[in-house]
Amino acid sequence: MAFSTLSRQTSRHLPGAAASRRYKTSFSPSSFGNRLILFGAATEVDPGEVAGTDLRIVKYPHPALRSPNAEITPNELKDGSISKLAKGMFLVMYAAEGVGLAAPQVGSNKRLMVYNESGDSKKWLNEVVMVNPKIVEFSEAKSLDQEGCLSFPDMNGDVERPKWIKVEAQNLKGKLMKKKFTGWEARIFQHEYDHLDGTVYIDRLDEGERANVQPRLDELIGEFGPDGAI
Repeated sequence: MAFSTLSRQTSRHLPGAAASRRYKTSFSPSSFGNRLILFGAATEVDPGEVAGTDLRIVKYPHPALRSPNAEITPNELKDGSISKLAKGMFLVMYAAEGVGLAAPQVGSNKRLMVYNESGDSKKWLNEVVMVNPKIVEFSEAKSLDQEGCLSFPDMNGDVERPKWIKVEAQNLKGKLMKKKFTGWEARIFQHEYDHLDGTVYIDRLDEGERANVQPRLDELIGEFGPDGAI
C-alpha cells in the first residue's frame, strides 16, 4: 500500500506501501476468483531523485523499516514540519506510481501515512493524510489479496486482512477524525499502518508465500549489506 507504499504492481496497485516493478493498467480491475487483477505490461519504476523533495524510498532491510515510530507532537504539527513531510511523501508516492506511503519508508520514523486510493495525482481531492492513526475495531471476516511494496521491489504475495476496520487519527491541523474503511481502502490503510508498527507485508505471508519470495529477499539483503534489520 510507497501497499506502504502500495503499488500498482499487483492487485489494485498494491499497498507503502508499492514495489518498484509496476504494471501499467487502468484503475478498473477485473475479478478473477477472489483476486483483483491489474496486471499489464511490466515497466520498471524507480523514482530515485524526485523533484521538489529530498525524500527517497528506503528498501528492505533498511533499519528504518523496523525501527520504532514516534507519535507526532502538537508542536510538530504547528511548526509545519509534518505538513512538509506529507507533501514530500505524496511527491515520492506518485513518482513511484504508488497509492500509499508510510513515513518510515522514506526514512522518517514518525507515525504518519499518506495515500490516494486512485493513485492519480490529478485526483488530489482523494488524498488522505493520517497523523498518529490507530485501528480501534476490525471485522472477523477476512479477505485474501495480493500485495506488494515499494520497499520490496520486484516481489509480491497474498496477504489476509480484515474486510473492514474502524480507525481514529488526526489531520494536519491536529483535529481528530474517525472513519470506517472497507474493501480496497481498508487494505491500503492496514498495509501502511503496519509500517508504523515496524511490520512489513512479508511478515504476514504464509509459509508457502514466504518461500516463494525468499530468494528475492536474500538478494535485497545482499544488496543492502551487513547492517540491515531483517
